[in-house]
Amino acid sequence: MKFTIKHEIPGRLRVHMKQKSMTLHQADLLQYYLASFSQVQDAKVYERTADAVILYTGSRQGVLDALRRFHYQDPGIEELVPERTGRELNRTYQDKLVNQILLRGITKFLLPAPLRTLYTGIRALTYISKGIKSLKGMKLRVEFLDATAITVSILRRDFNTAGSVMFLLNVGEVLEEWTHHKSVDDLARSMALNIEKVWLKQGGTEVLVPIQKVAEGDLVCVRMGNMIPLDGTVYSGEAMVNQSSLTGESMPVKKGPGATVYAGTVLEEGELFVKVRHTAGATRYEKIVTMIEDSEKLKSSLESKASRLADALVPYSLGGTILTWLVTRNTQKALSILMVDFSCALKLAMPITVLSAMRESSTHQITVKGGKYLEAVAEADTILFDKTGTLTKAKPVVTDVIPFNGKKPDELLRIAACLEEHFPHSMATAVVLAAKQKGLSHEEMHSKVEYIVAHGISSYINGERVVIGSPHFVFDDEKCAVPPGMEERFDTLPSHCSHLYLAIGGKLAAVICIEDPLRPEAAGAVESLRKAGFQRIVMMTGDSSRTAKAIADQVGITEFYAEVMPEDKAAYVKKIKDNGHKVIMIGDGINDTPALSAADAGIAISEGAAIAREVADITISADDLYELVTLKKISARMTKRIQRNYHSVIGFNLGLIVLGVAGVLAPATSALLHNTSTLLISLKSMTNLLEEP
Repeated sequence: MKFTIKHEIPGRLRVHMKQKSMTLHQADLLQYYLASFSQVQDAKVYERTADAVILYTGSRQGVLDALRRFHYQDPGIEELVPERTGRELNRTYQDKLVNQILLRGITKFLLPAPLRTLYTGIRALTYISKGIKSLKGMKLRVEFLDATAITVSILRRDFNTAGSVMFLLNVGEVLEEWTHHKSVDDLARSMALNIEKVWLKQGGTEVLVPIQKVAEGDLVCVRMGNMIPLDGTVYSGEAMVNQSSLTGESMPVKKGPGATVYAGTVLEEGELFVKVRHTAGATRYEKIVTMIEDSEKLKSSLESKASRLADALVPYSLGGTILTWLVTRNTQKALSILMVDFSCALKLAMPITVLSAMRESSTHQITVKGGKYLEAVAEADTILFDKTGTLTKAKPVVTDVIPFNGKKPDELLRIAACLEEHFPHSMATAVVLAAKQKGLSHEEMHSKVEYIVAHGISSYINGERVVIGSPHFVFDDEKCAVPPGMEERFDTLPSHCSHLYLAIGGKLAAVICIEDPLRPEAAGAVESLRKAGFQRIVMMTGDSSRTAKAIADQVGITEFYAEVMPEDKAAYVKKIKDNGHKVIMIGDGINDTPALSAADAGIAISEGAAIAREVADITISADDLYELVTLKKISARMTKRIQRNYHSVIGFNLGLIVLGVAGVLAPATSALLHNTSTLLISLKSMTNLLEEP
């Protein structure tokens, strides 16, 4: 595509696309196309001017060649752009804000005085109506104070003050609405589905296919721990489904034949065959937005405190106005109090601070499902880590398959992969990947697969029971035995690896050795978390004591627990909380969900099990533990900003009231200063927290 270079410095280009105009969708196509190149660090496209600003590393020529190849009709580019990008939302509110400012300028400076008076009076009717409605619940609210201030100004024929008050109130409403909707929009997009393949029922077997190939009326199989990929109706099976992402229900709901299930909900227990109703799960975004907006999870205790305080101060402001007039008989002094209410700033600045913190978190690939969880992270003094997939990399690898029944290692790996591919866990993924790399085809050859949480998987092959999982599951629960003469081999298993045990017909068939490399940043991140304010850092794992100690020593954790069950993790969290501590839990597997639910804030690694992401209050998509430190900093600075806002709002407005009662400030000046301070505090609350020193 043709373009011109408008400005250039090393590593940065500003180009103008040669076209008459650029639509919002075209701007998104260009932006996501540029972002798809590894050498492009950041790209912003401005649809109003058809300009693009590109920050890049490496070859300048490579960026220019990419721009020359770009074409809006390329079908491959269309796939890069998500369903909603937020560009239309931003454009809508930018236009609203500009329109408000232009309208104020026209009415104040261009309209003749009689028309300006008429226009102000008509607009005031809206605010007076809101004030009257606020009295219906027999409670004095800020709308009543606004209506009273505007009404008194009009009665005093001070139309300029009335117009200024309404203008500033309108601008504040637009900014609040914009920030709120943008934060919700960003959050909803980050919670959207990321499912690429599903198990499709074809004839008497199940085939793993891309989700795009599923048609309406097809049957898809969903097993325990997996996310339901598409809206549909249960054709067969029974299961408990966690619908909290859509309905906010804390308890799973039983689903059977004929029941409706929704994309994005998670199957906790059982198995379902779902007849697909909506192939795109198109309504999920709207459901998430509705859930976020309606849910009290968005409210932190600091927000709720601000809202309650704002409402509680309204009667005092009104009483102070009446008392001042009775004592001084000076309408201007009384109006100075009425023009300055605490409620507007308190109700506006605090939610904006929280929603902005949630939005800023999303830019670091951190999804926070509610303001109270940021507050919990800020207050937390204890952090509990699961080992696998959190302190260690989310992609363990199979290093060896040690046979115990005479079969070839590849044949045993093929059987293990056939079972493990049905269930989401990093160890299972390692087995499936190892089989794929060896080119081992594992067609479905077993009967129904059963998953036992935190233990393993069982099924039948050619009439023989096959189990794979932990030593506790294979040897204690299933009573499997090491074949005679193989004891020495079993006793000399590699000590540096984690072990997955496969047994067939009650006899140990193979031990799969898996290395789960430590995250390179783990030790540094743990130390940074300690410096950030966590007094107690704990690791809990179902792995052996030997492996747990080795990992704990490497990352600098002195308190760790090995060979623990899911209920043990949850019980530990409860015990710590009962002792007065605030606890956050980091996990990524199905077995972590009880502890994630029990913690003050549960944090899931996004590459982990779907149910862990569903239950967790916060999800980290970035493959970097330092984002935990980022999350702690954002949450801590959020609470500091809210406290600072409290002091600023109350201190400044008290000063205005004192100056107004003393006769230093006129009511119009008090109103202007009050609304301007509210606007400035709100604008400051919209800025990124990490930019503060």
